[in-house]
Amino acid sequence: MIEPQLKRTFAFFDGQNLFHAVKEAFGYTYPNYDPILLAQNTCLRQGWQLDKILFYTGVPAEHDNKFWSDFWTKKLAIMGTRGVSVFSRELRYQNKIIKLRDGSQESILMGQEKGIDVRIALDVIRFAWDQVFDVALIFSQDQDLSEVADEVRRLAKNQLRWIKIASSFPISPTSINKRGINKTDWISIDKSMYDACIDSKKYIA
Repeated sequence: MIEPQLKRTFAFFDGQNLFHAVKEAFGYTYPNYDPILLAQNTCLRQGWQLDKILFYTGVPAEHDNKFWSDFWTKKLAIMGTRGVSVFSRELRYQNKIIKLRDGSQESILMGQEKGIDVRIALDVIRFAWDQVFDVALIFSQDQDLSEVADEVRRLAKNQLRWIKIASSFPISPTSINKRGINKTDWISIDKSMYDACIDSKKYIA
């Protein structure tokens, strides 16, 4: 299969997965990234043509967490006006037992996403089937998406064409998870690159 000179790229963002990775790597306490700048910067460095950006995240209901509900409502709305395709699902909250350093346990209320990884997987496969991209660039470390790479490769073989699937993620000495999605090309984001892609808008009061 011939590698195309012009590599049309679709960037898929797992918003919550990226935020938690950034918090672990760089210490930022809220999602201050600009997905457009991150996608543009990554594609520029790789020599790829960025054609589309898709962003996926769970959002808490207003009655569960008004602060984060307002934050994501504003941030997603601005993304939409800038050409980003946005998909959101309401977070579901349940109590989770965590073990503290002293050996004791504590019950905390945590929000859980349902269906975000499934929607990303479906969209990657759908767009690969439609032959509208040559590179699927996924900003996530969610290993549930590793099966997508297998499916995309099968599609590429059936379509007799070249396709790349890559995962991009922040990394630093404080990162616990230093792996991209299995069966994809890994593209790391260091702090200098990330800081060049911070959203100038705060979306918080």
